Amino acid sequence: MRKISYTGVVLLLALCYTMAQNGHIDKVVAVVGNEMILYSDIESEVNLMRVQGVISDKNIRCEVLENMLLQKLLLVQARIDSLKATDDEVDMQLDQRLRMMIAQLGGEKAAEDYFHKPLFQLKREWRETIREQILTQRMQSMLTKDIPITPDEVKKAYKKMAKDSLPIIPIQYVLRQIVVFPPAADAKFDVRERLLELRERIVKGEKFSTLAILYSEDPGNRMRGGELGLRPRQELAAAFADAAMALKPGQVSPIVETEFGFHLIQLIEKEGDMFNARHILMRPQYTSENRTTAFRILDSITSIVNAGDLTFEQAALRLSQDPKTAANGGLIVNEYNLSSRFEKDQLHPADYGVLRDMQPGDISAPFETTDKMGNTQYKILQLVELIPSHPATVDDDYAVIHQLAQRQQQQRAFNAWITRKQASTYIRLDDDFKQCSFQHAGWVK
Repeated sequence: MRKISYTGVVLLLALCYTMAQNGHIDKVVAVVGNEMILYSDIESEVNLMRVQGVISDKNIRCEVLENMLLQKLLLVQARIDSLKATDDEVDMQLDQRLRMMIAQLGGEKAAEDYFHKPLFQLKREWRETIREQILTQRMQSMLTKDIPITPDEVKKAYKKMAKDSLPIIPIQYVLRQIVVFPPAADAKFDVRERLLELRERIVKGEKFSTLAILYSEDPGNRMRGGELGLRPRQELAAAFADAAMALKPGQVSPIVETEFGFHLIQLIEKEGDMFNARHILMRPQYTSENRTTAFRILDSITSIVNAGDLTFEQAALRLSQDPKTAANGGLIVNEYNLSSRFEKDQLHPADYGVLRDMQPGDISAPFETTDKMGNTQYKILQLVELIPSHPATVDDDYAVIHQLAQRQQQQRAFNAWITRKQASTYIRLDDDFKQCSFQHAGWVK
């Protein structure tokens, strides 16, 4: 039997033409090792990018092709290194992609119309692509994860950075808080009673949407009759989603409690793992007496601190009713970067409204606000430090500079790997794409 050379097989593959499912001629536009890229692969990715609102000022197909070439280069190495992606990993990412597409396009039928294919076929076609993406991401992570950078290297990298290219750090605030929560039992009982009355009115024939407009405390959808729109269940609080999915269209749920408050839910429709529902949200309401009592407590704490009997930090540790910040002496941690510094846009609007007229060391008057779930709380703030806006420096913003320097080092190492791998890997590109302005030289041989 005659032996066919590896290069010969690859050339045969590269010249192979297949019929695409939409009836147009498809062809192989690139080969990397023994991995092929079809023109239909590029078009499919372009369509996905359009759904996601991605706009490019360059030739988008050239950009997509180079990304695919890089993925294939990484995939070749991943196969050499015997990396694996489990079926569970693939299924999870596949479901996420499908949910995103369905949500952005407005439902399963709209997604099928857009892609001109049933969902089961899309799922089958995307499965191997997603498996490859997992492998390439894992391979790239392995290539760059063990590239440490020392503090000296960070400082050297900082000296080489163009000062006008450094990120501008906005004004930052460091603050402590002491929180008092209102008594909840009576207020929760009252809100349940109000919702039970509304539910009875709905059962007797009043329109859910009308009562939502009149009484719901969710400003995002109240004027739409409480309608949420078609949503994946994973986007909503688990208790809310479970209650909604247990209903039949038109049915109204019992009272459902979530971290946002108390809800009545009416299911409109279910579509796979997605649903559309109306809801009426109500939160416990507290009296002026509750507010006065809380303010009196906070005023007393301020007096103790001003008298020097306790520092604000000590008072927060002993007296604040918010366990998360009390343990830190009232110091609030920024969930975006896990530091104690907050930019203006990262602060709760009510907190910023108080802080903007304060100087370091000042303690605010008591004020009423809500937590991120919308629950009422009363508190005082101390402005610990006010850091003016400035270009990032290695001394004051080491974490930012470290991240930039490490990213540069990882990118240099990755670029060097790409160059070496291109030189040692068979790569063939269709003539139609040889004029692309690629970021990495070496694809056209």
